[in-house]
Amino acid sequence: MNKREDIAGFYERIHYAGPERIEADKPHINIFERAACIGAIPYSRRDYYKVTLILGTGRLDYSNQSIYIDRPALVFSNPMIPYNWIPDSTDQQGWFCIFNQAFVQQREGLLTNLPMFQIDTDKVFFPDADSVDEIAAFFKAMMRENMKNYVHKYDILRNYLHLIVHHALKMQPARDYERDLNAAARITNLFLELLNRQFPIYSRQNELQLRSAKDFAKQLSLHTNHLNRAVKDFTGKTTTEHIASRIVLEANDLLRHTDWTISEIGYCLGFQYPGYFNSFYKKHAGTTPNELRKHVV
Repeated sequence: MNKREDIAGFYERIHYAGPERIEADKPHINIFERAACIGAIPYSRRDYYKVTLILGTGRLDYSNQSIYIDRPALVFSNPMIPYNWIPDSTDQQGWFCIFNQAFVQQREGLLTNLPMFQIDTDKVFFPDADSVDEIAAFFKAMMRENMKNYVHKYDILRNYLHLIVHHALKMQPARDYERDLNAAARITNLFLELLNRQFPIYSRQNELQLRSAKDFAKQLSLHTNHLNRAVKDFTGKTTTEHIASRIVLEANDLLRHTDWTISEIGYCLGFQYPGYFNSFYKKHAGTTPNELRKHVV
């Protein structure tokens, strides 16, 4: 598993002379033409968010699926989901912006509460020709604004980013995306934050500490039934389903991208015995860890 890439590491990878120091607790956003970052992107997690308008063709690989991009696409990524990009042509155009958690928190996380930045939701959208032109215009305007020293520049960039996001939302079937951030939503967000904070696993010595609804309820000082009801009401999925789905995603990454034994992977994910891990994985993934590893290219 490749080490998580931060913004400074990204700038180094594309040979961009950015700020001398990027502080995690200070908001940061930047916008580029995709020509600044041509070629394959290695499979790894990032510690930043990214929104990309792809004008080119290639393949996006996630831990549980691959998506072929054969027309203009709008792609959203977050720090929790690793991926790679494999272009199949040299004609790669478009734009992208990256921003950190501090930029998100500057306005109470309004961006990342939107569905495309959540786990288990659509990350790739295919806009029509008119929308492509509008989204491209937004990215170009962001690049112009980013060159200025206006004191409220970040607010302008955030507004353009929201416009791009809402173009994507309009492409989806009508769903109740405008839920109030009520108590159930806050509890669910805290649960998901605790769940995802445990990943990625970089060491064989790691062992998952929170594996059941009871574990999470204890950490959140809630009754288990209260947590289960809030998560199910807000997401339509049980806490157990969320936990199992996240463990399977991590198992997929470790099986495909490390040389750890299956027993070691199972132990890291909280299974004391290989048989327990095999049974869990087959139940939720439909295959065995060994079968998945045999098909890794």
